[in-house]
Amino acid sequence: MAKRSIRIRAVGAVVLLALTASCGAIGSRREQPLEAFTAEQIYQKAEVELETNRKPKEAARLYGEVERLYPYSEWAKRALIMQAYAHHRARDYEDARTAAQRYIDFYPADDDAAYAQYLLALSYYDQIDLVGRDQGMTFQALQALRTVIERYPDSEYARSSILKFDLAFDHLADKEMEVGRYYLKRGHHTAAINRFRVVVEDFQTTTHTPEALLRLVEAYLALGLDAEAQTAGAILGHNFQGTDWYADAYKLLKGRGLEPDPIGTGFLRTVYRQMIKGEWL
Repeated sequence: MAKRSIRIRAVGAVVLLALTASCGAIGSRREQPLEAFTAEQIYQKAEVELETNRKPKEAARLYGEVERLYPYSEWAKRALIMQAYAHHRARDYEDARTAAQRYIDFYPADDDAAYAQYLLALSYYDQIDLVGRDQGMTFQALQALRTVIERYPDSEYARSSILKFDLAFDHLADKEMEVGRYYLKRGHHTAAINRFRVVVEDFQTTTHTPEALLRLVEAYLALGLDAEAQTAGAILGHNFQGTDWYADAYKLLKGRGLEPDPIGTGFLRTVYRQMIKGEWL
């Protein structure tokens, strides 16, 4: 993730370097409680822990102390957004979400509310590949990313959120494909069709649609539902004719003496009417 701007971090790189030695005084006088130091001094110590010592967990703790000891100061406001950032750097995603949400709740009109919402979204997005087949995290990431896009369309985070939204959406389709392939290989054709149908109906804009159509051809042929297989092949040929997916589907159909043709009466007939003929009603 890109480093947070100097404006948010409140102390510039030059100031940070100059303060490294002075902040070290806090460490050299550890017998003194943090209450003995100003909000600015604790904040600067947190900066050193984050950037110089590469200790985001300790930095997050110190930012939290600024908020606790000086709750009504400008430093507390700055520390809260940095606390969310530090937690995210430490991969403490739940704590990052909590801090980011507090910032949004306390300062909804602030310039950095967009960044707080973006951090909240990232705290879900960065966990997508860690949750196995549980897609709840992906749905939450999509919701949070959508909020950034819709609420802060002119912010510097909107474009990144759009790209991540598309990737997360593709991830959902990929999981449906994974389960569908599992059923297909084991001969559970009806269950497989249900999964591939979700991809074709709900994830048409993803990269998985052509394979889903091929797998539908396979599953329908296995069940003897030739008309539905031909319809899937017709949709595949119209939209993805130059792909290997269509070449494989065409070969399968020809092997049964069939042609791609939208003659089915099931859900694919509706998909064909909508996607190709533009008839949505």
